[in-house]
Amino acid sequence: MQPQPRTLHRLEKIIVIFALAFALALTIGFAQAAGAKRKSHPQPVDDAEHLFLRSNVALVQDAVSGETVFGKNTGAVLPIASITKLMTALVLLDANVDLRQRVAVSGDDQDFLKGTRSRLRPGTVLTRDELLLIALMASENRAASALARTYPGGTDAFVRAMNAKAQALGMRDTRFTDPTGLSPDNVSSARDLARLVLAAHQHPVIGQYSTRESATVYALGRPIAYRNTNGLVRAGQWDIGLSKTGYINEAGRCLVMRVKMASRDLVVVLLDSWGKYSRIGDANRIRKWLETSAAARPST
Repeated sequence: MQPQPRTLHRLEKIIVIFALAFALALTIGFAQAAGAKRKSHPQPVDDAEHLFLRSNVALVQDAVSGETVFGKNTGAVLPIASITKLMTALVLLDANVDLRQRVAVSGDDQDFLKGTRSRLRPGTVLTRDELLLIALMASENRAASALARTYPGGTDAFVRAMNAKAQALGMRDTRFTDPTGLSPDNVSSARDLARLVLAAHQHPVIGQYSTRESATVYALGRPIAYRNTNGLVRAGQWDIGLSKTGYINEAGRCLVMRVKMASRDLVVVLLDSWGKYSRIGDANRIRKWLETSAAARPST
């Protein structure tokens, strides 16, 4: 008995469905294999989307050659908050002032702009060296203010010296109006801040103080314990040669570092990151990408 026409039509449909399913399975298999191959051999990332960075500005630069390894909005001019204190340290050290000289914190060093608090009460007396340490390590605003106020010529002369130093370093996008970074008028770009990091790193004391995990100073007869504002320094799992964090509302969360990653000496600049831990997360994402890319490169 021969199959009826309706039966033949049903069989043809079944065959077509099986053929389509088989073709789809083959397509998916090839796509997965290609994806796995791409994952095992990462390609260089040339835009922020692939790194999923939360910082609106990012720069990774080779500290030796000056090559830009990664860049995102590197020319944007933004408030830089306490990254400012790297320039404060540079100007102070350039002046060759006596770091052992004792300086009294005064009411003039209080933050009347943002209303931030400090454990350095007016009348506290510390050496310039101690003030420099906690300004760099713990971003102590009154310490930075006292250093500028007792500079020859006072704070106004100090700020002029900051801007002159920026000009000498070729930092064309940079302007300073105060030594702490509390003013949103302290602005710069990632490209300029890379120059600042490289210049600051030439002073060993800036690198040492900015990467110390913790310190205790004695003020008005009592100990005050400080810790580094950079959690990556405190974690102790990074090879960081210089570090500085910053935050005010107008600047977002900021971070600059001179750091060794994937066997390279690099400058990392992250600006305008609004999540509390985003700059740290971005630094970890950059590190993972660099190390993965280095591992995937064929050895020579």
